[in-house]
Amino acid sequence: MKNLKPKAATSATLLSACLLVGAGCSSSNTGGSTATATATTEQAATATPATTQLPQPPVAKKVPKELTTHGDTRIDNYYWMNQREDPEVISYLSAENTYTDKMLAHTKDLQQQLFDEIVGRIKQNDASVPFKDDGYWYYTRYEEGKEYPIYARKKGTMEAAEEIMLNANERAEGQSYYSAAGINVSPNNQLLAFGEDTVSRRKYTLRFKNLQTGKLLPDEIPNTTGSAVWANDNKTVYYTMKDPALRSFKIFKHTLGTPTSQDKEVYHEADETFNTFVYKTKSEDYIIIGSGSTLSNEYRYLDANKPNGEFKVIQPRERGLEYSVDHFGNNFYIVTNKDGAKNFKLVQTPVSKPGKANWKEVIPHREDVLLEGIEIFKDYLTLQERKNGLTQIRVKSWKDSKTDYYIDFGEEAYTAYIGNNPDFDSNKLRYGYTSLTTPYSTYDYNMKTKEQELLKRDEVVGDFDPANYEAKRVYATADDGTKIPVSLVYRKGTVLNGQNPTLLYAYGSYGSSTNPGFSSVRLSLLDRGFVYAIAHIRGGQEMGRQWYEDGKLLKKKNTFTDFIDAAEYLIEQNYTNPDKLFAQGGSAGGLLMGAVVNMRPDLFEGVLAAVPFVDVVTTMLDTSIPLTTGEFDEWGNPAEKQYYDYMLSYSPYDQVEAKEYPNMLVTTGLHDSQVQYWEPAKWVAKLRDMKTDDNMLLLHTNMEAGHGGASGRFQRYKETALQYAFLLNLLEQQNQ
Repeated sequence: MKNLKPKAATSATLLSACLLVGAGCSSSNTGGSTATATATTEQAATATPATTQLPQPPVAKKVPKELTTHGDTRIDNYYWMNQREDPEVISYLSAENTYTDKMLAHTKDLQQQLFDEIVGRIKQNDASVPFKDDGYWYYTRYEEGKEYPIYARKKGTMEAAEEIMLNANERAEGQSYYSAAGINVSPNNQLLAFGEDTVSRRKYTLRFKNLQTGKLLPDEIPNTTGSAVWANDNKTVYYTMKDPALRSFKIFKHTLGTPTSQDKEVYHEADETFNTFVYKTKSEDYIIIGSGSTLSNEYRYLDANKPNGEFKVIQPRERGLEYSVDHFGNNFYIVTNKDGAKNFKLVQTPVSKPGKANWKEVIPHREDVLLEGIEIFKDYLTLQERKNGLTQIRVKSWKDSKTDYYIDFGEEAYTAYIGNNPDFDSNKLRYGYTSLTTPYSTYDYNMKTKEQELLKRDEVVGDFDPANYEAKRVYATADDGTKIPVSLVYRKGTVLNGQNPTLLYAYGSYGSSTNPGFSSVRLSLLDRGFVYAIAHIRGGQEMGRQWYEDGKLLKKKNTFTDFIDAAEYLIEQNYTNPDKLFAQGGSAGGLLMGAVVNMRPDLFEGVLAAVPFVDVVTTMLDTSIPLTTGEFDEWGNPAEKQYYDYMLSYSPYDQVEAKEYPNMLVTTGLHDSQVQYWEPAKWVAKLRDMKTDDNMLLLHTNMEAGHGGASGRFQRYKETALQYAFLLNLLEQQNQ
């Protein structure tokens, strides 16, 4: 299906629409104007036509920079934007924010309405389901009007007095951004380790608190991942340090009460394509150091009772050998792809002889089932698996071979996952469940009697009734015949006449599966007549490991064409039409958005691209940028010509052309540690210079946040309200 929609609106038509809805948009063609291409940011931000007084978009200055690789020279006119501290960069980003504010000024009341709706559905005084660990019940709770959680516990029974371990609201006072991470209590239950980030670069300072006195210890360790692992002596902790490119590259040992300058480096991951991390087994018997890349893993172990001992390797790294480790009794239990087990299998090996020569199969590899993870109990083994795109939980007895079954969930499109289960001796499995119509629910499941108890279902404040909504799974057909699952949800009674506004979302990278889960936020669209769709495209892992393999490296374009095929399917099946179809993706999903609008801009009325990874070639050539070196096995290394050529052929920034593009709202964060702000900023500048339409192109930069947006329970939804208002405004313009 080609040329579904003539995208260009005439200048006169667009101006009329802008005036009717009070929008501040320009009637002139913003693309390709060499006369204004060198205007300063300040001039562009204030320039308005004398006759209409409509705001004009910022026009970034051009400073041509030649980038030559493999004899190929690219000219990057906006390379200068990669200086975070440059006042001119900040001025440009601020001018873009001002322009976005002006263009959407008439939607301010709608944005506030949407924000109030979204926040109004959230139960203000709320708490997680408590879990029991070593004599204490642990939970997280929120108080009305507060942005951050309170981490608390009670000893022995939930009727006991509450002990507040950490009140993040108090810690966040005076900070424009705050994130607490790695909440971890010492084995003797007396000390708390936690990490704090007040910048949003995911560089955490480790701190420690005496839970008996309530006082912070003087120990502070900056530039960590935010997590500390306790040895069993209650005074030794292991933590992970980050290098200048934010790669987790060293493990240190710290003794409480000693200067950090005396901390001992216990492991250095010298390979820049690997990251390292440290954790403690569920048994609490071993400290595990792991190193991982896209295609390989390596683990080391140490008796948690002997923190001065030496770590031993379980199995040396081999390219293509992936494995993960847990412990029970005298054995390590390992999920691995060894011997061609593409969808992974489970093996066990003696702690005394952990190498792969001694790996004994427990759960064999299956061509149609992806083994995602395990949870070990004294009497039972539980497995989280994925088949036909859906998660499922399997229960298997260690002693009775006849006890081997799956929990029945009874819905067409859902997500189930193993929850927090710290107690080895329990017969109860804590698991979570959600679907597109069912709020997140927490269950305890008795693995012996098969009885289950619903402990909590997230409350949606207001008149929400799941019976008012319908969810289904359909399949689009790719050009190569592959069936692409698409999960859908909409209000019951929706007439499929091709006139429904539809938001199509996808991610499709890193083998990350996009599961169909509930969102009370999404109700603001569904209740306004939207169909919401998730395209489970290749590059994720919904349909098994091969699904991932077929959407990365030199097959990455399958990710983009799958999304296009899903969009065409929704149009063909009369869910929507190109005037009412919108696309959404973030991070690597933002790369998807960039590629798709280059390939098929005619399919979409509007696009939401959040923190988009769009300057693929330049970023992957720069090993000083965070995450680059660890991702060569995902995207390819452009230092090799075949990968350079292939990346260049889809890189959204490099493939911008002088043609018509959909309306777009692009969002980013100044402190983003994963996709640097300059990628979307450069992309917008180049699009604005080259595109030949009058459609809206807006860039919003959160000047105080990073990859995940604003911190806090509610503030993050201001950006959601902005995005939704952008979509609804486009529909409103069509009705004028």
